[in-house]
Amino acid sequence: MARKPKRATPAEPPVDESIVAQPDWTTLLPDASEQVVARGHWSRIVQEMTSREILSSSNGHALQRLVLAYIVYDRCSREVAASGLVTEANPENTKAIDRLSIYYKAMREAESTAERLEAQLGLSPGRRSKVGKVAKQRRTTAGADQFLGPKG
Repeated sequence: MARKPKRATPAEPPVDESIVAQPDWTTLLPDASEQVVARGHWSRIVQEMTSREILSSSNGHALQRLVLAYIVYDRCSREVAASGLVTEANPENTKAIDRLSIYYKAMREAESTAERLEAQLGLSPGRRSKVGKVAKQRRTTAGADQFLGPKG
């Protein structure tokens, strides 16, 4: 039986960086795989915000912090998965107790930061309707402007 040819997945449209330029992830993230993931998050978020007309040049740093929160969350969740939720006490110290993993605490903090930034940027489902479109600067001209030339 002949197989059906796979459908070509549409290529993602290029991200318009004229409003907000993508940060240099190589200076912020030492791991090359994290740089690739960060670019993917950035592109996805910018495309969504652009299509909904809510992207502004003032959103750049908040977007960077959001992507970094995603990366920190992923890092910490890998560490919690590998070493567990609880850090066991040092058996040589009789007063020591088991504690919650520092990676779990950092993961929760990154999650909280990401949720807050998503809400501020209008990315979370509950906040989408509360974020208004960015007003585009419209330049009004009259027919006489061509004759008289530029103002000033």
